[in-house]
Amino acid sequence: MLERRANPVGRAATASIPWITLGGLRIAVLDLEQTADFMIDLVFPQRRMARPLYLTSANGEVLARCSTEPMTDQLFRAADLINADGQPLVAVSRLRSPLPLPERVATTDLFHVVARKAEAAGLTFYMFGADEDENAAAVANVRKMYPRLRIIGHSHGYLRGDALRAKVAEINDLAPDYLWVALGVPHEQAFVSEFTPHLTKVGVIKTSGGLFNFLSGSSRRAPRWMQEAGLEWAWRIWLEPRRLFWRYLTTNPRALYLLLNKSLARSDHAPSG
Repeated sequence: MLERRANPVGRAATASIPWITLGGLRIAVLDLEQTADFMIDLVFPQRRMARPLYLTSANGEVLARCSTEPMTDQLFRAADLINADGQPLVAVSRLRSPLPLPERVATTDLFHVVARKAEAAGLTFYMFGADEDENAAAVANVRKMYPRLRIIGHSHGYLRGDALRAKVAEINDLAPDYLWVALGVPHEQAFVSEFTPHLTKVGVIKTSGGLFNFLSGSSRRAPRWMQEAGLEWAWRIWLEPRRLFWRYLTTNPRALYLLLNKSLARSDHAPSG
């Protein structure tokens, strides 16, 4: 798989957004509200670009994986914008940068801000990912929370081959303003890389990790104090020790090293190439 390089459309859309380097990745210096406003402005009152803009998020695990998995690193560097979905990134930025990150932009919070704004503007969502039951439950709950939000389609993410290609064609025909892709790292980033050329009628593609599990109610967020202290990983280990203990044992020390040694003190605007 080849890296999708930024084109002039993507550069123009993100040119005014400041960024800093944290753990080796360029992270947008935006808060939740600013990120949501940016996403709305991309498609309302009319779309500003000729292709979908690709937005993703990084936390400590992502930084660690990008440093050891060249393909994952390539997939993240192809993004038009990367948000900080990890409190440690925010904390280190406040120590190292003259323009620190204002707050963590967790996708589980961002979704609701965008949903409220999209509901008011009459914009459309497509929700792709998770298994069939999780996807259906997530969509049902979102429709209860935002009854005027136009969810024009949804699908589980367990599709392969011809079935997946047919679903991508269906999504493109529906032309949603926002396609939320919840397949987990790096599968959702690989999906974007492979299928963006076939999703030309989509406005914004936002990778979403475990978002649908939280929307469905099957997963619970950590208490607010743990989120603010950068301890949400500990909460997740407590809930799923067998699946997550070894993952965080190996990625957290590497992420800390990268944040302390691969972060730049300067700030800048979106790269020009």
